[in-house]
Amino acid sequence: MSAGSVAAEGESSPAASRSLSGRTWALTVVVVLTQVFGNLFLTWGMKREQPVLGLSPVAYVETILTPYVFLGITLLILWMLARMALLSWADLSFVLPMTSIGYVLTAFVGKYFFGEHISWARWSGTLLIFAGTTLVGMTTPNTTGTRAKETE
Repeated sequence: MSAGSVAAEGESSPAASRSLSGRTWALTVVVVLTQVFGNLFLTWGMKREQPVLGLSPVAYVETILTPYVFLGITLLILWMLARMALLSWADLSFVLPMTSIGYVLTAFVGKYFFGEHISWARWSGTLLIFAGTTLVGMTTPNTTGTRAKETE
């Protein structure tokens, strides 16, 4: 390895990590929002339609094709695909705590959109999730691509 190649790697690495970090944060937001809104619309559709689901597969297909349920399922499919991409870009130890903020937002959605009662024990757990997400968010996320280049 020549001195020029070492300098070139050193120069390109910070720029690559900055753009990747921006991409990582943007995709993290997409993962959280698709999870929250997917669950919102799926629940809204199921409570609004109140289908009678038994042994007939036709009832399930009809329920899936109702607008709010279909939108919720579509958003949750996008959530899974975005989460898979995010897991390929960043460490698991970053992705799972950061995307868990979706559980906090979902608790607020349940409380304020559906009037669900949330006990103090659940609010305490929600607060702990928020605190953990905040601590993880204050760290710099590592990325698989950056780490792979460092080991070469």
